[in-house]
Amino acid sequence: MNKSTTRIKLSLYINYFVFAILLNSVGIVILKSQNIYGVDEIAASTLELFKDMPIAIVSFFVASFLPRLGYKKSMLLALGIVAIACIMMYFGNSFWSAKILFAAVGASFALIKISVYSVIGLITQSEKEHNSLMSSIEGFFMFGIALAYFLFPAFNSELNPDSWLNVYWLLAGLALLSFLFLLTSKFEEGEVLPGNNLKEDFSKMFALLSKILVLVFVASAFLFVMVEQGIMTWLPTFNDRVLNLNFDQAIMMSSILAITLGIGRLVAGYLSQYFSWFKILLVCIVLSMMMVVFVLPNAVNASPLKVEIFSDIPLMGFIFPMIGLFIAPIYPLLNSAVLFALPKKFHAPMSGLIIIFSAIGGTLGSRLIGILFKEVGGANAFYYTLIPMALLLVTLVALYRLTSDAKQERDEIA
Repeated sequence: MNKSTTRIKLSLYINYFVFAILLNSVGIVILKSQNIYGVDEIAASTLELFKDMPIAIVSFFVASFLPRLGYKKSMLLALGIVAIACIMMYFGNSFWSAKILFAAVGASFALIKISVYSVIGLITQSEKEHNSLMSSIEGFFMFGIALAYFLFPAFNSELNPDSWLNVYWLLAGLALLSFLFLLTSKFEEGEVLPGNNLKEDFSKMFALLSKILVLVFVASAFLFVMVEQGIMTWLPTFNDRVLNLNFDQAIMMSSILAITLGIGRLVAGYLSQYFSWFKILLVCIVLSMMMVVFVLPNAVNASPLKVEIFSDIPLMGFIFPMIGLFIAPIYPLLNSAVLFALPKKFHAPMSGLIIIFSAIGGTLGSRLIGILFKEVGGANAFYYTLIPMALLLVTLVALYRLTSDAKQERDEIA
C-alpha cells in the first residue's frame, strides 16, 4: 500500500468519525428536547426526519454527478457547513435550532457518505478487500457514536440546564480540524468519470432502479436501517423511561450499543476475509432476533424502581445493548456486496440510492418506534423490530443469488 492510499484512507476514517458524533447525537438531543424544550415523544421524533430527509434529498440531486464536483471538494464543503451549524446551535438554544442543526448535518453527511463509498471502490481491488475496508470504516463510525454518549454527559450540569450546549464548540472545532487535514492531503480522485451532462448523470442513477439486484438491495438496506436507527435513537429514552436511569446514566448506557456496533463491524471486517458475507449476515440476523425475544423481556422485568448508582442497574440492562454485536455487520456488508457487484462507474449513483433509502428507512424506523413508545409503552416498542428482521432474512437470500449472478456477468464481460 503506497503512502498516498494510506493518507486517503486515514482521511476517510477521520471525516466519518466527526460525522458519527454529530449525526448520531440525535437520540441524545431527542431526550434533551423532551426534558428542556417541553416537546412530547412524537414531536421529538421529528428531529430524525430533519436529519434523514436532507440526506435523502441531497443524495438524490448530487449523487450521480458528484464525481464532476470532486470528492475532496464535496467533503470540504460538508465539514465547513457543519462547523457553522454547531455554532448556530449554541446561540439558538431551541427546538428549532436543533432542527436546523440536524438538517445541516444530514445534508452534509450525504456529501461525505457518497464520497467515502465511491473512494473505497477506487482504492480497493478485490471483494474481500472492499468488504474489509467498508466494515472497518463503518466500525470506526460507531466508535464516534460511542464518544458522543460520553461527550454530552461530560458537558451536562444539573445546575445549569444550558451547559450541555458547550459541546457544540468542541464539535465545531473537530469539524474544522478535519477540514484542515483533508485540505492538506494529496487526494487522487481516480479515473471514474461522470456522464457528459446533468441529464445523463440523473439517467444513470434512475437506470439502476431497473435492476432487480438494486431493488432487492434497496429493500434490504431499508429494512436494516429501520431496525438499527429505531433502536439506536430510542435507546436513551428506553433507559430513562423503562430502566429508570437519570440523564447521564441513560446516555452512557446507550454507549454500550455504539461500542458493540463498532466492535461488531471491525470483527466483521476481519471475518469477511475468510467467510462469505452471506453466511456472516445470516448468523447475525438470527442472533439479533434471539436477543430481542429472550434478552429484552428480562431487561424490562429486572428494572428497579429507582437507580442511584451504576451498580443498581440490572445485568440485563447491560446485556441488551450488546445486540449491536450482531446487527453491526449487516449494513456495511450489504453495501459492500452490492457495490462490488456493480462496475465502478456506477458506485457514485449507487451510493446515492443507498443513502436515500437508508435515510427513509431510518426516519420511518425512528418515527414508528416513537409512536410505539407513546401508544404501547417503551417496554414493548422494541419487540416490533422483529418484523423487519424477519423480512430481512428473506431479502438477504435473494440478494445473495443476485449478486453472485451479477459478479459472474461482470467477470465475463471483463
